[in-house]
Amino acid sequence: MTTIKKWTKLTSKYISKSPWATLRVDACELPNGKIASDYYVLEYPNWANAVAITENNEVLLIKQYRHAADIISLEIPGGVIDRDEDPKDAIRRELLEETGYLFEDIELISTIYPNPATSNNITYGFLAKGGKKIQDQALDEHEDIEVSLHSIEEVKQLLLENKFPQALHVTALMYALVKIGALK
Repeated sequence: MTTIKKWTKLTSKYISKSPWATLRVDACELPNGKIASDYYVLEYPNWANAVAITENNEVLLIKQYRHAADIISLEIPGGVIDRDEDPKDAIRRELLEETGYLFEDIELISTIYPNPATSNNITYGFLAKGGKKIQDQALDEHEDIEVSLHSIEEVKQLLLENKFPQALHVTALMYALVKIGALK
């Protein structure tokens, strides 16, 4: 049992609001009575990512440009969970939009706070199995995504070579590899 206590939020003021990120500043009383008068919190939407394995036992990976880091990023499929959308429905939608593959067998394997010190969002990691290609990609206006198929061994090697720059994707990949018994 922990003796750690939560902070008490005294005030909260929004500095910037947008659909992709919101910044607020809170004043909080700490358990020891001290006041943190300017604690900044980033509010992001929740995300869903999936390690997606096709009916032929191949892992779907994607590449896309990520402007903030100015990189072409090797990733697993995923995206924003719409307001009031179930995370499993969101990942099913994202998989279909980004890859054209439909998955019925989808299991939640991780629930992660990307940075609970400064942001409030959750990223849900899923393992999707048995995917079938049923359509072309249906990308959003700002998306340019290249899809590729890889063996589980190739994905493990890409992890060992540090080829996945997105920490939340690495997390989901590790959970998935443990789940399917592919880590030795």
